[in-house]
Amino acid sequence: MLRTLALSLTTLAFVTSATAENHVSYFPVAPGSGPHDVAPAPDGSVYYSAQMKGALGRVDPKTGKDERISIGSGSAPHGVIVGPDGSPWLTDGGLNAVVRYDVKAKKFDYFALPPQMPNANLNTGVFDKDGVYWFTGQNGVHGSVDPKTGKVQSWKSPRRGSYGITVTPSNEVWYVALAGDHLGRIDKSNGNVAIFEPPKKGIGPRRVWSDSKGLLWVSFWQSGEVGRYDPQAKAWKTWLLPGNPGASCYSVHVDNEDKVWLTDFMTNAIVRFDPVTERFETFPSSERGAQVRQMASRPGEAWGAESGNSRLVLIRY
Repeated sequence: MLRTLALSLTTLAFVTSATAENHVSYFPVAPGSGPHDVAPAPDGSVYYSAQMKGALGRVDPKTGKDERISIGSGSAPHGVIVGPDGSPWLTDGGLNAVVRYDVKAKKFDYFALPPQMPNANLNTGVFDKDGVYWFTGQNGVHGSVDPKTGKVQSWKSPRRGSYGITVTPSNEVWYVALAGDHLGRIDKSNGNVAIFEPPKKGIGPRRVWSDSKGLLWVSFWQSGEVGRYDPQAKAWKTWLLPGNPGASCYSVHVDNEDKVWLTDFMTNAIVRFDPVTERFETFPSSERGAQVRQMASRPGEAWGAESGNSRLVLIRY
């Protein structure tokens, strides 16, 4: 397996506060539901994984209506995304299965991992440009589901902690490992992984997202930084989040304007970073203990789930 330690550069960037053009709204969901990840849908609604309730949640931003659809006994969904077919797909650690909700038939399809991959602690999923769903599991697992055939493939990751996952414009699949402290590129033909070391040891890459140019943005949980890896130059650059003396940068998401959205547990805020100006913009939560996990967006809207407060948050930009 390829192991590359590339050039690292850390930068302190300018900081601004949220401006009047950005409007923040909150949408309460069921108390104790533990909303984890969010997925804006084509019909204007927003799905979320109700991890503590074993359910798929759906919020209508126009009315604030919150629906929850039970996934099944023992369910504990982590990630949720909307697939090319318009249906939400979830990684369910409790069921050790990838789950799809058929929005037309209003029923779930379950894609269980094979017996040799028990307790994968499924984490996050992404669709590649061929329509294949790729996923990670924190116990050191990565794999795929082909929606056309229902075939499930899974492999042991080279290190434990497989977490965030993304696909690039060139259709490469990359993931990061929080506990395993690495960035990995998956060979889609055989499941092998090429490892790329982070700029410093022990900084805990948690989530990863590709921008429109194929640059990889990574949230570093242990150091409170956002990093950018250039696969062509094999080089890292990092920026310390504003007002952050320690660990807390949880998620990263790149919107349609190539702006980078981050969540900071320590300062209880959502942060937007402009790679062109290298400026941060902060959006503190109106309540303590927000704990926003993975963010997602559609043009003009950035969404997150305050798992600590059982509500969704919307920032219009």
